[in-house]
This record gives sequence, structure tokens and C-alpha cells, in this order.
Amino acid sequence: MFDARGTSGTTDLQTDRPHPARIYDYWLGGKDNFPPDRVAAEHAVSAAPDIPQAARENREFLRRAVRLCVAAGIRQFIDIGSGLPAQGNVHEVAQAVAPDARVVYIDNDPIVLAHGRALLADNRTTTVLTGDLRDLEELLDRPALRELIDLSQPVAVLLLAVLHFVGDDHAHAAVRAVHSRLAPGSHLLLSHSTFEGNPQRAAEVAKTWDDTESRINGRGRAEVEAFFEGWELLDPGVAFVPLWRPDGPTEDTTRWMYAGVARKP
Repeated sequence: MFDARGTSGTTDLQTDRPHPARIYDYWLGGKDNFPPDRVAAEHAVSAAPDIPQAARENREFLRRAVRLCVAAGIRQFIDIGSGLPAQGNVHEVAQAVAPDARVVYIDNDPIVLAHGRALLADNRTTTVLTGDLRDLEELLDRPALRELIDLSQPVAVLLLAVLHFVGDDHAHAAVRAVHSRLAPGSHLLLSHSTFEGNPQRAAEVAKTWDDTESRINGRGRAEVEAFFEGWELLDPGVAFVPLWRPDGPTEDTTRWMYAGVARKP
């Protein structure tokens, strides 16, 4: 196994309690989850049956935003809070268009490391690390990341459905670290849970994460927009996930998450 720094050691996988990455995996129809994860995930579904749809819409946003970055000439991606492997991962989307694209996945669930490394055993331009966005400065300096990522060149950093698991201080510190360390032309891809679109169901849905190490902080549009201070927000700005540059109909879509993409000037 591996410790929180991605080095050899013994790690408690904590399969006796739910983890956000595995709850999300369950909503996406994955198999890499355990009974406590499924109990928590089903609690959310009982309060809001459209929650799994919201998770799928977030993955679709990932694909649209990554393709935008590739079209802009970016060939380096760092996905923080990547979660367990699912169809349409960043490296699959980016490397389908640009085979030379390099991708680093980071998550604080050691199971993500095990599954990701098995999946990517033959991929020399993609790797998986264990780490936490609250240690972002350390992560950006980690040799395993710097082997693939040249921070003097534009990078796309993904913070999808992850900032809502930390408080305001850590969330803003993470975004500031990304902005200060990346080269001009870099992109920030962000999605974030909100309760503004479903205020009547919000309190019950939030209980889904009560037994995890990271309770959820739903933030409003203005709070999500504040994360982009110092960046150039691309059209249409911060919007509900399925409404961000949709490539299909938007009727009957969810309002559980905001999304935005910005460029560092």
C-alpha cells in the first residue's frame, strides 16, 4: 500500500466508513465501493433521485472542458480530487486528440492510487499520486509530478467536485497556490456543489457526507465566482454544470453544481 505522500507503507483504507470518492463512484455505476459508501450514496438518492444524474453531468462537463483546453494548445493536466477511474477520464479525452498530452491524477483515497496505477501500467505519460489539496504547494513540488509536468508551460488544473469538501480558508488557499505557481495561459477547471438550486432538499442531501472525513460545504454562485479572482473567466462564466457550453439538450437537467473555466492572463 501507500501513505498520504504516495510512498511505500501501510495504509488504512477505512472501508468501514464512507469516502467521497467511493460514494461518487457508486453514483456513476462503478464497482469500487463498499457497503458504507453505498448506504451513504443511497441516502442522497432517497432525498434527491437526480443526484446520480448530477454526477454524470459533472463528468460530461469534464469532457467538454478538457477538449476546450486541448483545442487551446494545452498538453499538461493535473486532476486534483480525481476520484476512482471512470469512463471518460482526463487522459482518455485529452490523449484521444493529443496523444502527447501528460496527465497527473491526485486523490486522498489510497484505493484510487491502487486502481489508477493498475489501469495506467502501460501509459508512460499519465500517473496517479496520493495527496490532499490542502497540501497543494507540496504536491506541485513533488518529483513524481514534476517528471511529467513543466510548470513553466501552460497547465490545466482540474478542481472538480472537490473544493466543497474543505473550508473557505483551505479552498481559497488551494486556488491561490494554483494561480501563483502556473504559467500564463494555464487554465482552471472548477465545479462545485451548491444548494441554491434545491434549497428544500439541501439539508437532507448534505447528511450524505456526515460520516466521512470531509463534510460538504455547498456554496452559492457568488462564492464560486470568488475562486476565480485573478483569472479570466471564459464564457458563459459560472453556470450550472449542464448549462456550461452544452453540446445537447438541457431540458430536465440538474441544478446541484456550478462550473466554470478560466485562463490565467
